[in-house]
Amino acid sequence: MQDETRLNGLTWPERDSSKATTVNPPIYKGSTVIFERYADMLQISQKKYQGITYGTDRLPTQRQFEEALRELEGGHITRAFQSGIAAIQTTLMAFCKSGDHILLCDNAYSPGQHFCKTILKKFNVDCTLIPPNVGADIEQYIQENTVLILLESPGSITFELQDIRAIVAVAKQKNIVTVMDNTWATPLFLKPLALGIDVSIHSVTKYISGYSDVLAGAVTVGEKYSAIFAKFYKIMEIYTPAEECYLSLRGLHSLGPRLRQHEQSALNIAQWLASHRLIDQVLHPALPTHPEHHLWKRDFTGSSGLFSFTFKDDYSEEEMGRFIDALQLFHLGFSWGGYKSLVTAGKIKRTTPCRYENKTIVRLNIGLEAVEDLQKDLDAALSRLP
Repeated sequence: MQDETRLNGLTWPERDSSKATTVNPPIYKGSTVIFERYADMLQISQKKYQGITYGTDRLPTQRQFEEALRELEGGHITRAFQSGIAAIQTTLMAFCKSGDHILLCDNAYSPGQHFCKTILKKFNVDCTLIPPNVGADIEQYIQENTVLILLESPGSITFELQDIRAIVAVAKQKNIVTVMDNTWATPLFLKPLALGIDVSIHSVTKYISGYSDVLAGAVTVGEKYSAIFAKFYKIMEIYTPAEECYLSLRGLHSLGPRLRQHEQSALNIAQWLASHRLIDQVLHPALPTHPEHHLWKRDFTGSSGLFSFTFKDDYSEEEMGRFIDALQLFHLGFSWGGYKSLVTAGKIKRTTPCRYENKTIVRLNIGLEAVEDLQKDLDAALSRLP
């Protein structure tokens, strides 16, 4: 069965002939949960009770979303979070302790990097940034106390890919937890756990929800480390609001057709930009010109609607402003993965060597508008540049 069919074939456990059975599940809200019997309440202290104990104990709407994503990811457990960064932070805390060392790809989500450099450092967890196109050579960065590797492939600004299979092979030999931010590809175009990754993270805010009206994250864990993560999650009493889980589940149902349009429109625009007289490089993993295209072709089954490009000339901020402010369909805004096309631009700073040093990187989130209109909008704006 295909992923889209599986997602849209999910049914809900509540079947009561006295109530209407709706296509979408109800939204559960509340703090106090009523127990049927005193014996049930006693089981909680004995750690035998399998039901929901309190409002912070993942109410049914959250559990239904988690189960849908777990099935799509092929994991052992999935847990929802209030944001993507909360998912990253909790994962790092769940698997690290004072005195540990972690490796972090230099193209990973910058707030996650900041968390490692500040909060984790405060608790004596050391972090080393490694090249964003790392592969089997990751072994040279591993220390005796390395316990975790955090990947993002591709990175969401410069789009370098890591050799996931090679990294996993090294990590498994040394019993190191591998974590991957898979937000760009979604579980439809890449299944990290099937490649040997231990933990897959998503910013649900982006493609999974799809409408730029949700703040949520998710973590899916393979069987080996699922008990550790589930216990930490429960101790922290983390939960995600029912409305966010409902909207995230709704977004999952339409992820397939939305992502296919994002993919095709982005490829059309990326190919057009690659031949434009002003453009130097188009940073899109599905293009044959991308340095890690062979890794994308081997491991991924598709590409999403986010990519970047650089100019041949180094334009001033004033010139860049004329270009970006002339755009009518691309709006200035952070985040991505929604139906509306967005643009950001700037120069990046890296700890490790970067292919795009001192280059202004323009990032496009290709939305669901007609690709012909988006191309005309870009063409008109680019004409403002010398």
